[in-house]
This record gives sequence, structure tokens and C-alpha cells, in this order.
Amino acid sequence: MTAFDTVIRGGTVVDGTGAAPVVADIGIVDGMIAAIGPSLGAGRQDIDARGKLVTPGFVDIHTHYDGQVTWENRLSPSSYHGVTTAVIGNCGVGFAPCKPSAEARDAMVRLMEGVEDIPHPVLTEGLPWTWESFPDYLAFLASRPYDMDIVSLVPHAPLRVYVMGERGADREVATPADIAEMCRLLGEAIDHGAAGIATSRSLFHRSSDGKAIPTYQAAQEELLAFARVLREKGRGVFQIVEDIHLPDASLAAMRELAQESGRPLTFSIGTGNVAPFQYPRLLEELAAANAAGLVMKGQVLPRGIGMILGFELTLNPFYTTKSYLELVHLPLAERLDCLRQPDVRARILAEPVDPDPALVLGRAVRDFEFMFVLGDEPDYEQPPERSIAGRARAMGITPEELAYDLMLEGAGGGKLYLAMANFANGNLDAISDILAHPDVVMGLGDGGAHVGTICDGSYSTFALSYWARDRARGLKTVEDMVHRMTQATAAVMGLDDRGVIAPGLRADINVIDHAALSMGHPQVCYDLPAGGKRLIQRASGYDLTMVKGEIVYRNGEPTGSLPGSLVTSC
Repeated sequence: MTAFDTVIRGGTVVDGTGAAPVVADIGIVDGMIAAIGPSLGAGRQDIDARGKLVTPGFVDIHTHYDGQVTWENRLSPSSYHGVTTAVIGNCGVGFAPCKPSAEARDAMVRLMEGVEDIPHPVLTEGLPWTWESFPDYLAFLASRPYDMDIVSLVPHAPLRVYVMGERGADREVATPADIAEMCRLLGEAIDHGAAGIATSRSLFHRSSDGKAIPTYQAAQEELLAFARVLREKGRGVFQIVEDIHLPDASLAAMRELAQESGRPLTFSIGTGNVAPFQYPRLLEELAAANAAGLVMKGQVLPRGIGMILGFELTLNPFYTTKSYLELVHLPLAERLDCLRQPDVRARILAEPVDPDPALVLGRAVRDFEFMFVLGDEPDYEQPPERSIAGRARAMGITPEELAYDLMLEGAGGGKLYLAMANFANGNLDAISDILAHPDVVMGLGDGGAHVGTICDGSYSTFALSYWARDRARGLKTVEDMVHRMTQATAAVMGLDDRGVIAPGLRADINVIDHAALSMGHPQVCYDLPAGGKRLIQRASGYDLTMVKGEIVYRNGEPTGSLPGSLVTSC
């Protein structure tokens, strides 16, 4: 007689708590971990994990699969990288609540298109719009199976526009009646299983028509009212993005929200590439807030926040020039043929970046000192001499010339990697410092968003392969890197049934060949609705990923099992 449905045998168990690894068997019954120990009894299925890491499934608390979950069952690329729970609704953008008019829906689509780089045709064709209220949206998601569990925050921007209409979109100050209605709807959403509220006060978050996100500069009183709803419900998380990289910024406003809500607050933290650096002071403020009894957690991407640039993608160093804009509508092969013509090349290289000061990215994509060729085996920390600027200096040409020519290589054009942030002084030392802070967890991979620009949903694989193995022979420990992606992130969201390998908890598990763990080069796929393109990055070294005791991926390929669902009990 078998004692277990599945036994994972002889693996090196990294349990998620930060404790040292131990070799043990794991017995699973009905999707739950039933026992851990040596030489467990028989299972209907045995998995040989000798010499492999066995970790909890990763809990990614910062994704943007809000659209993808409505038309797709597999949340790749995150599911390629050991993620078994994903939180959506971040940064205050999403698709519910939304009035059932074409104008209201188009406004939400344009906001997501601008803030998160998901093309308008993809969303227009892909979104079924079978909901109006946030509970309606949750009910729709609850009817669908996935390859991982999903958790949803209430996005502030659609909530604000739903209540205030054009006044909300135009960032007018909310009246007491507006705030009361938003709070009522937030409370209703939490009662139906929403995990909290997410907002943005970042100037970088704009809709595709250039307008700032409706939540930008929202009054503190509006946010404090949401905090009081969380306190009243005794549930929920406050997620926020602020421009804390600015010299005069602090955590004071966020600390007030955490104090008012009595609930966890999580925010994005990182560093600019050049001094002066704000993160040491912010980390001190973070430590002080938690020492005072608040629960505030910074989220950091464990590598440079990187944009992938190319003529096939959304951005490249010439995307705002007049002559390039005249070609952008052409099919890729025809566009590349035109760009290879000497007179077109000379004209584009001579044209200036669009001078519009609002086009911050138009200037950022020419930061050649922090731009690199990733290579077939992606290298995310290269020395300055290997930057486009460094290589161009050695060749005696301009970086614009080198970048242009590199992006013409191959049938689809070459791709460049711009470490837009988190690459202080040309390396990742600052990120190492931030990752050492006890109140920092990993996140900000933005899976499901920036589909033609960013491919950072692979950060979990990077953390384990780079920080815990390759850099200085493992500058970070495996157990610490796993902890910051499992128990620590699950705790932020109040998910106490996962994130740790222990009896009585969910059997969301990865079996990983640590020595073989690696990432492929980001690839462009045209598999979104309306034939839309997105960047995908696969991984090697994941023997299997299990959700609720069912194997959903084996050796990087889906098994067809879809045991994941909407989680509404945070």
C-alpha cells in the first residue's frame, strides 16, 4: 500500500525559511506536503531528486498578467522560471472596474499600452470584457484554470476613473464623495477576494497618448482613505510605486500609509546608474520603519532593469528620429532592407532625438555607456569596455554607428541590452547591498508587461544562477536567494499556505539542477492576440515545477496540467 501520491526522493531541500539545506524525501498527498524525512514510504509516483535542489515554488509579487490571464492559461515567461504564484494588478493599472462603454474600455487599454507596453491591438482583440465591477473580474478569473495560482490587487487607476470619469483621468482632486465611493468599491473588492490596493505616483507611468497615469499626484488623503479600508477589513496589502530615486524623496508618505493601514506595504526600490545614489538613505528609512513595528518591504530586481532594444522591438536608439518613423510601419524584413541602404543609414544617424522633454525614453535609449550585446549566454554584468560606447571608442567610430549596425545583423535584426537602472557605477554591487537588507524581497520582473521592451521575468533563474553560484563563487547563499522569492514574498501577501516546504503546506515545488541552471537569450515570439509580439526567455535546469502536487512543467516544457487558480483568501 502506498503512503503518498508522490515522493520526491533524496533532494537537497532548501525549504524557503533561509535555513541551511538538508537532504530529505518529501511525501505529497492531495496536493499538500504530508511528510519530510529520510527514507519515506512508497509513493504512487517517485521522483529522483538526488543531487538537485528542491525549493518551494517562487511567489512573484509584481507581475502584470492582468490581460494575459483573460485569454491564456499559461503565464509564461514566469512559468518557465519556477514561479507558481503570481500577483497581478500592480502599479495601479488593470482592467477593472470599468464602465461597459467603448470609450471607457479604450481608456484602460491605452493606459496599459502606455504604462506597460502591451500593444493596443493585442488588448483590443484579447480582452473579452465580460465584467464591469472588480468582483465581476475576479469571478471571471476564478472560472479559468492556469499553470500557476494568481492573486489580484485592485488597481487604483481604473477605480479612480470608474468613480470620477474624466475628472479622475485628468488627475483632479477627488471630492469626499469620490473618495467615499472608491473606498466602498475597494471594500467590496476585498470582500470578494482582492488582495489589497495598488497605486502609482510615478511620472514615468503614462498612457499611450502621453497623459500621466490618473493616480499620479493623487492626494495623500485619498490614499490614506484606502489605508483605512485595509485596516477596517483587517486584510490586504498596499503596493505603491513612487519616484523615490529623486534627490529630495523619502519614504515618509509611504510610512504614513503603512501606519494608517496597519497592513503590509510594499514598494519598488533600486538605484540609478550614476551618483548621487539615494538607496543607502532609503534603506536606513526602511529599517527604521520596520523597527518601529510597521511592515514595509522593498521590492528589488536582482539585476539591472534592462530594456531590450532593436529594430524589431518597441524601442531602439533611433525610434524618435524622423526618418525612422517614416519606416516603422513597414513589415520587418522590408524595414530592415530600407535601413541597410547607405543613404537611409546616413540620414538616420545624422538626425537628432526628438527634443520633447516628455520623451524621457527617447534620450535614455541613447545611454550607450550602459548598453551591451547580451550574447547567446546572457551576461548581465559586463565591464565598461564592453559597452557599446566602450567598443565604439576602441573602434574609432561613434556609438550610434555601432549600435545601428549591430541591430541590422541577422534576419530579425540584432538586439541590444540597456541596463537602464540598478547598474550603479557600471556593476551590480549596489544591488548586492540592497539584497542584503532584511526588509527587501525580490520582485519587479513585470511578467506580462513591457512585452516588446523588457524581459526580466527570468529574475528568479538569474538570482539562483548568478548570485548564488557564479559571481565570486556564490556571493549570496542559495537559501537566502530562495527565501526572498518564497517565504518572504508569500508573507508580504498574507499567503501562509505556501512559500515553505513543510508538512501541511501546499506542494508548490521546484526540482532544480543548480549546476545546469541557465537562461536563454531573449527571443521575439508572435503569439499574442492579433499576432502581437512579445519577448520570451526560456530556462534550462528546471527538472520540474509542481503546483498543488501536479507537475506543470518538466524539463522546461508544459505537461498540459493546469491546477492553478485564482486565490481569494489572502
